[in-house]
Amino acid sequence: MLTPWLLALIAFAYLGLLFAIAWTGDRWAAAGRYPVPRPLVYSLSLAVYCTSWAFYGTVGQSAALGWAIPPTYVGTIALFLLAPALLAKLIEVGRRERITSVADFVAARYGRDRSLAVAVTLIATVGMIPYIALQLKAIDQTFNALAGAGGGALDDTAAWVAVTLAAFAILFGARQVDATEHHPGMMLALAFESVVKLVALVAVGLFVVFGLFGGFGDLFAEAAALPGLAEARATRSTASHYLALAVLGFFAIFCLPRQFHVAVVENSGPGDLKLARWLFPAYLLAISVFVLPIANAGLVRGAGDADLYVLGLPLAAGEGGLALAAFLGGLSAATGMVIVASVALSTMLCNEVVMPLLMRASHALRARQDLTGLLLAVRRGAIVLLLALGWLYHRSIALNDALASIGEISFAAVALFGPAVIAGLYWRGASRNGALWSLALGFAAWAWTLLLPTLAQAGFTPVALVAEGPAGIGWLRPTALFGLELHPLAHGLVWSLGAATLGLVAGSMTGGRTLVERVQAAAFVETGAPRPPPLRAGE
Repeated sequence: MLTPWLLALIAFAYLGLLFAIAWTGDRWAAAGRYPVPRPLVYSLSLAVYCTSWAFYGTVGQSAALGWAIPPTYVGTIALFLLAPALLAKLIEVGRRERITSVADFVAARYGRDRSLAVAVTLIATVGMIPYIALQLKAIDQTFNALAGAGGGALDDTAAWVAVTLAAFAILFGARQVDATEHHPGMMLALAFESVVKLVALVAVGLFVVFGLFGGFGDLFAEAAALPGLAEARATRSTASHYLALAVLGFFAIFCLPRQFHVAVVENSGPGDLKLARWLFPAYLLAISVFVLPIANAGLVRGAGDADLYVLGLPLAAGEGGLALAAFLGGLSAATGMVIVASVALSTMLCNEVVMPLLMRASHALRARQDLTGLLLAVRRGAIVLLLALGWLYHRSIALNDALASIGEISFAAVALFGPAVIAGLYWRGASRNGALWSLALGFAAWAWTLLLPTLAQAGFTPVALVAEGPAGIGWLRPTALFGLELHPLAHGLVWSLGAATLGLVAGSMTGGRTLVERVQAAAFVETGAPRPPPLRAGE
């Protein structure tokens, strides 16, 4: 077992290596050199999708439910294999319209409306705070498992992790202002960390299957002999839960701010998606191969917390080097997500919320020719704020939740953008009014059916409100709204996505559209048509 300070030094050195790779990538891009093919970097960078939830939480999920392939991966693979035209059109529109974020996309499509950009940004921020907390929790848990309980200054590991990741996020994505929001160095570092976490998880899987057991057959035979395991998994696992997660996996690639940034904003040309269409699904399958075997091995060996089987199994076997590799793999998964998510969200908060307010409030700012310093200060401040909020969530709420459940709630929040994004690409009649109603109704349903039960579990709202409904009205219970009985996630997703879709359709059909909305609709839906001259809102 390593000392806390030595493990912290190793972790910091690894983050320094990632930054060195990013710095090198930026220098290559500035010189017009690309030693590593950009389509390969793009395809591997998409695997920032595989966070600590993928590295640890899917094993815990599989231990409880027996799923061989995480359902979110199934939904994502379906998107890349069955609906690549959707991604291709989204990327084409994003490049032509110079889209910088999912908030920018929704606002630009629906009449360049600022209120829509603000709504998407705030929902994305609320949705991503729990997911950032999840990464802090994962690093905190694995650090203390590998180094033992922290002592002295390292007692609150998550706080130190938050400070460190905030600093590295600023170094990675807020050192300078780029009008295109491209970060070639960050993309190269993401590609590297994607390889690291895949190699680490596969190494642990090979050790577990062939080092601790006599192969897949032996391992699965011992797991099958565990009394009551099959029955317990059959009881816990529901088709509605699996389907709900698959739907979230489908939406995640273009609704999660970090995935939208990597998939759309950082795309360098058609060749990127051509390779990613098969390489990224192959990556997801490869990182899934040992999820169920590791889960079964942990149950057979009684390895404790299922979320920590990836680290705990080699540690219990005395394989300290492999346990350290697993820790670095999980660290890669968590830091990649936090860095890209905080960079993407800070850009959205800066561009869509803070700067418009500052410009409106100060005539002196409107008169300034160079706002670079202010933009950087706002983005850096937003990154620090996001990590601070993630730490607060971790301390107050996330300690009560499994890794998988936190990720599910966050995924469901950003999935609310899905109806507006897809309709924006294919339905000319979709309007600003419809998009606003979609976000408002969808978020209200998400907050009632998914967020409120989490707050009640953490003691922030009365448990009776969830168990009995407001004023004892049973059919308004957050977990069984209007009497619908499903898995909690599936229940929340049905109501939130259903409300978002209904709001989009009803709002679009009942409200009129301005000239700007009609021009933007034509530009986004009819991608092959000549681009009309830009109009300002109000013209």
